[in-house]
Amino acid sequence: MGASFLHIVSVFSIFLVFSVPWAASHSLTDNFLNCLSYRQNPSYPIHPAIYTPNDSSFSNVLNSYIRNRRFMTSTTPKPVVIITALHESHVQATVVCARYHMLELKTRSGGHDYEGQSYVSNNQFVLLDMFNLRCITFDHESETAWVQAGATLGELYHGIANNSKILAFPAGVCPTIGTGGHFSGGGYGNLMRKYGLSVDNIIDAHLVDVNGRILDRKSMGEDLFWAIRGGGGASFGVILQWRIKLVAVPETVTYFKVGRTIEEGATGIVHRWMHIAHKLPEELFIRVQPQVVPAGDHKTVNVSFIALYLGSAEQLLPLMERLFPELELRPEDCREMSWVETTLLWADFPSGTPVSTLLNRTGTPAYGKFKSDYVRNYITKKGLNQIWRKMMEVEKVIMQWNPYGEMMSRIPETATPFPHRSGVKFLIQYIVVWFEDGEEASEKYKGLVRSMYEFMTPFVTNLPRESFLNYRDLEIGNTTDAYRTYSGARVYGMKYFKDNFERLVRVKTAVDPVDFFRNLQSVPPNTWHLDTNNDKN
Repeated sequence: MGASFLHIVSVFSIFLVFSVPWAASHSLTDNFLNCLSYRQNPSYPIHPAIYTPNDSSFSNVLNSYIRNRRFMTSTTPKPVVIITALHESHVQATVVCARYHMLELKTRSGGHDYEGQSYVSNNQFVLLDMFNLRCITFDHESETAWVQAGATLGELYHGIANNSKILAFPAGVCPTIGTGGHFSGGGYGNLMRKYGLSVDNIIDAHLVDVNGRILDRKSMGEDLFWAIRGGGGASFGVILQWRIKLVAVPETVTYFKVGRTIEEGATGIVHRWMHIAHKLPEELFIRVQPQVVPAGDHKTVNVSFIALYLGSAEQLLPLMERLFPELELRPEDCREMSWVETTLLWADFPSGTPVSTLLNRTGTPAYGKFKSDYVRNYITKKGLNQIWRKMMEVEKVIMQWNPYGEMMSRIPETATPFPHRSGVKFLIQYIVVWFEDGEEASEKYKGLVRSMYEFMTPFVTNLPRESFLNYRDLEIGNTTDAYRTYSGARVYGMKYFKDNFERLVRVKTAVDPVDFFRNLQSVPPNTWHLDTNNDKN
């Protein structure tokens, strides 16, 4: 999209903000729909993209991208209108009309927001669903790609593999995650020790701002471009697409997954992993995943060591023997394959699953609650044994420990809003998933993960207790419309962004001072300082 076209679209959008007629006799929803009709580009009618509660398919459209059944109940607030944008002009119209008619806007790309903030609000809201905008366009000469926000990671990985056997992109392991939200929150995966996060490999973006203008990197400016790469795009606008720089991988890589129980010496192996995982060559990423399993008439903790190595098994085995002999990795543990084939194994698909499975956008939703932590200091063997005992007490909580180091340590904390860089040993994700319906079951399982999280307090970062935005957790702090203050937002802002929070606030104030783009954990404008409520946080 050329700069001159962007300018024309921007001017047209600003004009319409102030020229949409107000139909006082209609309901708020009718006024909004009339606005969309008036605002649409005649070449791209918006009517086929509109769903209201009166439409028989409304619930199916709403639920199709809800990945967490906690937000699929009869009491979950529903949007007044769903817009399944078929063209970028539909996004512009939705932003302009929602703002004009004072409706809250939620934007969903893949539906994986852990707290449903991309599709749930207690206010009257419009859901802008991006799943139709999922084109991926590759430029072979520059080894880059434009990826629309509704594309999933699986679609991206499949597309890359169809174009090259020696290119990849550093992002997550769940193939149904939408790139719009994943990239804007940071985006990490098993290539991060060599290539950093997703946001470290984004070189341009198109965004619809609060005035309905389509901006690229040049027209939005470096501050806003900085903010949307790790600061959460939903605080600043609607991401339309990203331009990403693809990265090099060997034609053959190696994957392994081996398990060790406590009785098989897992504690000593994990203790060694903790001291060397962040120092290993950047081509090697080894995740540790402890979980409780039955062992005859008792329970134990089994620790899975799951790895990607950018090289052959012949290269990996002597490296492991030299640097991590405690794991006793054997040739039969190692599986050589293409990079794209490993993405299926990391997503827990069985061996032999066809690569085309990555194009499947659906899944079976479950109930879930998730939390995150960062570890900067080593945990003793005594501490590990305490953690295993606590895990056997709560039983249902799984943890994933993801090592940092190498490229993650070389990129400055201020390069993007994502600050968890040098000094981090590993990231923890806490996971509890259940299938029982009802509030009682929900409180039970959420209580288990809270208990595990609180127990881990002595072992993780503090002041602030750092958290990962992609693993959104409203329990670390949030705001409401009734009580929205800067200091309240700073509670969670410092945990997600550390000192980068202040710069994010300045950017937010410059581009969205009225706080149109918001959620319970959005970046606030500094006008929140003027809130008349008593500040209690």
